Amino acid sequence: MLEMKDVYPRISLARLCRLLGITRQAYYQHYWEVSDITIEHQLILDRVVEIRQVHPAIGGRKLLYLLQPFLLEHQIKMGRDALFDLLAANKLLVRKRKRRISTTQSHHWLKKYPNLVKDWHPSKPNELWVSDITYIPLMNGFLYLSLVTDAYSHKIMGYAVADNLEAINTTKALDMALSNLTEVPGFLIHHSDRGIQYCSFEYVNTLKQNNIKISMTENGDPLENPVAERINGILKEEYLRHYPLTNLNQVIALVDDVVDRYNRLRPHQSINMVTPEVVHEKQLLINRTWSKKKQYVTL
Repeated sequence: MLEMKDVYPRISLARLCRLLGITRQAYYQHYWEVSDITIEHQLILDRVVEIRQVHPAIGGRKLLYLLQPFLLEHQIKMGRDALFDLLAANKLLVRKRKRRISTTQSHHWLKKYPNLVKDWHPSKPNELWVSDITYIPLMNGFLYLSLVTDAYSHKIMGYAVADNLEAINTTKALDMALSNLTEVPGFLIHHSDRGIQYCSFEYVNTLKQNNIKISMTENGDPLENPVAERINGILKEEYLRHYPLTNLNQVIALVDDVVDRYNRLRPHQSINMVTPEVVHEKQLLINRTWSKKKQYVTL
């Protein structure tokens, strides 16, 4: 009986290298380089998994930014395209989902206010707050999240989770935002849609009692309140939808944690890859170029 070595005779490494026209030194060098690359890629993938435990669906550019200290520590060179290729090869690229449920009821008799920020942009924190309500999908339904965010730093100042769209819940978010102020701002505008929650007597009175100017969108176009819309998407797509949520108490606890992660740990492209907490608390001046078409879009 023929043995495998008779059918497929073994070729020595020296002969193989001669056939390929390379030296054994070049062969070993290539082997070592491939091994090193494989080890480096596995180190990066392990670190990506660690980061994604905190930020489950953070985008590739921000992921590369968060990886920089790790790459420097291990003397690994990797650019954006190489990281994207590595993530794609390991099925770690994030796919964005588009789903929209209306939370705005603007057909009501309550007073609506004009848009004060149409051609105006804040120059520091606590000059413009933006508010909005978004939905949180559960395993068997929905809850609602009211947010108040500083438009300059993108820091979430106040929030409230509820199982209904009553105005009292948006007011709770506003009360939290006001309680987080360390000093009374000299000039502050509050911008929202024309939903009944923001036009309610309780909400409007809270704004007026704190000398906050009231601004509202003119129609239902999301571009009239882009910071609020974008942050809604970040919280849902990058964090909340990655957990099996079933009840109000569970969501409240998770939102507390997620808002903290968002404010303190997530870098933002539009504020020079700094976190909202740092920009807000240190009153950093961000070198930002505003444009009508792309204002507030990239976070």
